[in-house]
Amino acid sequence: MTKIFKAAALAVALSGVAVIGVSSANAADVTVQFDPGVVQYGYTDGYWTRTHEWRTWEKPEHVEIYRKTPNASYYEYRHDRDADMGWRVR
Repeated sequence: MTKIFKAAALAVALSGVAVIGVSSANAADVTVQFDPGVVQYGYTDGYWTRTHEWRTWEKPEHVEIYRKTPNASYYEYRHDRDADMGWRVR
């Protein structure tokens, strides 16, 4: 009887390792995409998020994606040009 329990425990342990291996491989396939909806104000050197966090553009194509977004607030200069550091009060 103990041989059956040991065999079952071994089978469960091995199947668990296989599942972990598959799930970690799938996690590596996740891609993060740029969401222009988080941008409040865009500048040549980066952007302010809607939660008032400053971020630099990760890729040049993100600037173009944002600029083509309807109602985008993009300014063709650096954010630190103005005293308010580019955060505009509406």
